[in-house]
Amino acid sequence: MQILVINPGSITTKIAVYHDETPLFTKTLTHSRAELSQFADVIEQRDFRRNLILDQLRANDFEPRFDAVIARGSLAKAVESGVFEVNAKMTEDACTAFDKHACDLGCVIAREIADMNPGTLCLTADPGSVDEMNDYAHITGSPMLPKHCIWHALNQRAIARRYAREHGTTYEQLNLLICHMGGGISIAAHDHGRAVDVNNALNGDGPFSPERAGTLPAGQLIDLCFSGRYSREELQQRVAGRAGMSAHLGINDLREALKRIDEGDDHARLIVNAMIYHTAKHIAALSAVLRGKVDAILLTGGMAHSDYMVSRLKEYLSWLAPIAVYPGENEMLALAQNALAVLNGEISPKTYE
Repeated sequence: MQILVINPGSITTKIAVYHDETPLFTKTLTHSRAELSQFADVIEQRDFRRNLILDQLRANDFEPRFDAVIARGSLAKAVESGVFEVNAKMTEDACTAFDKHACDLGCVIAREIADMNPGTLCLTADPGSVDEMNDYAHITGSPMLPKHCIWHALNQRAIARRYAREHGTTYEQLNLLICHMGGGISIAAHDHGRAVDVNNALNGDGPFSPERAGTLPAGQLIDLCFSGRYSREELQQRVAGRAGMSAHLGINDLREALKRIDEGDDHARLIVNAMIYHTAKHIAALSAVLRGKVDAILLTGGMAHSDYMVSRLKEYLSWLAPIAVYPGENEMLALAQNALAVLNGEISPKTYE
């Protein structure tokens, strides 16, 4: 089976062609801020990104004829976990999603490319809006502000299954704390195959990260909103985008921050160590959700490549449970595997409503 995988990010579009689980072609297209600034809205980038994808495929001798096209899912609304067939309702919701993110483009572009070859399956799997949280986790101190989760569901669930296979068991038999460390940091308590509590890694919840503010003092935030110093859009950037490490240091790349530390920058050391501290604190806090019965802590995402970050997290957390590290995102293969499972009749895609 030949599968096209599409994963739009804020400044990149990752594409891959798989023959079953074997990658035949992979490419990360990087988009400059100047290129993207011509578009008023993320959804307006659809033609620009779709045409770049098609150009790359044809330049590498792939015509847009695939058994399946699968894309990273959108944040349009909370859904259950699993694989979904892309329908008109999904693409409509993606185009009008409240939480704007480049991942909303995934299903839209995938549908347009799949439609070039009638009969091609068009799918998404485990989008960042998957919500399996228990009732308690949704309740906050204000009924006007229930908790919503936005997280790295696709990679977390793929890593959980990989860890289970490596240890001769199944995801559904384990209690896991999983931390994905990328531009945002999502931490979930997985209770026998279900993520029962997880932070909103996009809009101000959990530890701060290279680009996200994490949980902020609510009273001070309200005062800032009414200070008249910033527009709504500017304040949103102070929560997600130009926030976290980026706000403190002016950079969103942990590697650059670690280089500054090596050169003796004490402020960079303070901020990076604070990010590690708050990440460890939130991981440990979620152990209470599992009543302390934690089979393993799994660290994943781009920052899991960093020995500096991983070693210090282990210092904070090794008392709690065994720690396993799976660097990188692993999302492209996870998407391909989900599409292959549908093509092989192992699972049936769900209907988005």
